[in-house]
Amino acid sequence: MARGVVVKYVIDSSWWRRRSTDGETLVAGSPAKAMRLRAGATPLLDALEAGADITDGVSDPIIDRLVDNGAIHPLPEESQRFHASDVTVVIPAHNESADVLGALVTSLSDVARVIIVDDGSTPPLPTIDGAEIVRRETSGGPGAARNTGLMSVTTALVLFVDADVTWDPDGWSTLLAHFDHDRIGAVAPRVASEPGPTVLARYEVTKSPLDLGAEPARVRARTRVSYVPAAALLARTNALRSIGGFDENLRYGEDVDLVWRLDDNGALCRYEPRVTVLHRPRRSFREAWRQRVGYGSAATGLHQRHPGHVAPLRVNRWSIAAWGALAAGHALVAVATTAGSIVLLARKLGNFSDRIPIAVRLAGLGNAHAGRLIASALTRTWWPITLIVCLVSRRARRVAAIAAVAPHLWSWLTERPDLDPIRYSLLGIADDVAYGTGVWKGAIAARNAGALAPTID
Repeated sequence: MARGVVVKYVIDSSWWRRRSTDGETLVAGSPAKAMRLRAGATPLLDALEAGADITDGVSDPIIDRLVDNGAIHPLPEESQRFHASDVTVVIPAHNESADVLGALVTSLSDVARVIIVDDGSTPPLPTIDGAEIVRRETSGGPGAARNTGLMSVTTALVLFVDADVTWDPDGWSTLLAHFDHDRIGAVAPRVASEPGPTVLARYEVTKSPLDLGAEPARVRARTRVSYVPAAALLARTNALRSIGGFDENLRYGEDVDLVWRLDDNGALCRYEPRVTVLHRPRRSFREAWRQRVGYGSAATGLHQRHPGHVAPLRVNRWSIAAWGALAAGHALVAVATTAGSIVLLARKLGNFSDRIPIAVRLAGLGNAHAGRLIASALTRTWWPITLIVCLVSRRARRVAAIAAVAPHLWSWLTERPDLDPIRYSLLGIADDVAYGTGVWKGAIAARNAGALAPTID
């Protein structure tokens, strides 16, 4: 970001701050970290909590540290360097309707060029007013189609947008403003599911796999927002070319891999939900099932390229022990295990004067998060194993029932979708099973079980 530019920041929902005589202690970010700041940081932290404007160039090391840790998120309003005319749009298309493509192209009239890559459609796509058609005779998948379009881009920025997305022309200024910071490699808007009258459409309004929520984030593996879909992704052209674009060997998950490689290469990727585009949900339950299975099947390929990043469960030994004891019916053992983890964590914090409350918060958040991850792993990636254990254990059946239903009921209570809790929960369970089926399918095909294995810290 250019020095002297006024920027707003929003604090992350994980933000927890304690002030003491010898400085400031902040627990925030994803994953949550305890940060010790000197007392001189107090005015800046006060300003951040108040939502005040911050002039870039003042207290840069602290701001950069908080942004990198995911404790705060920049909210730039308007770019000083880029306009929509600095963007080329690439639309991968395979057997899409010409009318749908035409409507999307019309909404992108402010950009420099629109390139539609016809990825082996039968029959070939017709001429679309306002767009250039680049034909691939053989379908290579979305990654290959996007790379084909990327080869023809001459502008500083490129927007990849899928044909079944409704673009928001008013979102340009917000997205482009992020690129005033030279380290930004890609920015993704929120991809919400288009409302509709069907049961599936009403479910996906709150549970679409493409919708990553209303809170901004730095995108990085093993964090709250670990990926963004390429259904709508604005990126710096040179940053993409420096890593070779999309991996064409990945039929699914190519966008996840791209963002992780950008991050490994030093580029910042951001999720910007102030801009929302709409994505049409699948037309039938069969199509939705195939989509989820496809997403799951990408896990093995991603694991081979990024070991440990797609583990179905990543927790520490203390959390495993505590939840295991509780599942076995030993509540007192679970409490004692949690208390022990708090004591050891407090010792690790060393010179923090308020290490006890910090340890309580970190351990509490860690165990709660671990519980959600364990429940998800049991009913999602590991559901075949869970099912086998349930056949021989009554206690396992109780634990599995709670793990399968409770998260979806909680989601229903908090999100209030236009769908009754029974159908909502059943669709959620089917969603989990479909994804897990895909993970097993990919693992068996590649003869590699890495994406099925947990990571225990």
